[in-house]
Amino acid sequence: MVDIQRTFTVKAPQATVVSYLRDFAHAEQWDPGTQSCSQIGGGDITVGTCWRNVSKLFGITTELTYRLVRDDPDHLVFEGTNKSATSVDDISIREAGNETSSITYHAKITFNSKAAPLINPIATAGFTYIGKKVEEDMRSTLENL
Repeated sequence: MVDIQRTFTVKAPQATVVSYLRDFAHAEQWDPGTQSCSQIGGGDITVGTCWRNVSKLFGITTELTYRLVRDDPDHLVFEGTNKSATSVDDISIREAGNETSSITYHAKITFNSKAAPLINPIATAGFTYIGKKVEEDMRSTLENL
């Protein structure tokens, strides 16, 4: 399993951050691996809303279906699945004062194969690098809303 967590502050109010991040289609703007992400079926975003996410990382293109599984005013959780992996993006957002927010972004990726013990160390190294880029891109995107 890959388990990456980052906490950082952005110059944007909590309500603005939560409102923006709860639409996972915005991952195209802050996740460097996401090539496309679109809501399945349209409509209001609530627990159970799904998105089709196509990502390309380390030269490999993969598609996951993400579902919003937690939608609180300060906590969002998205779960992405396909035959090969399950990815959980757990995002906590709290007011940090002066129109800023503290974000804790916790990503867990579990590979669903017998080769997982071999894949995990390589994937952890790669996703640690990607995690830094996600933090940079998310901060920049949120501060320019």
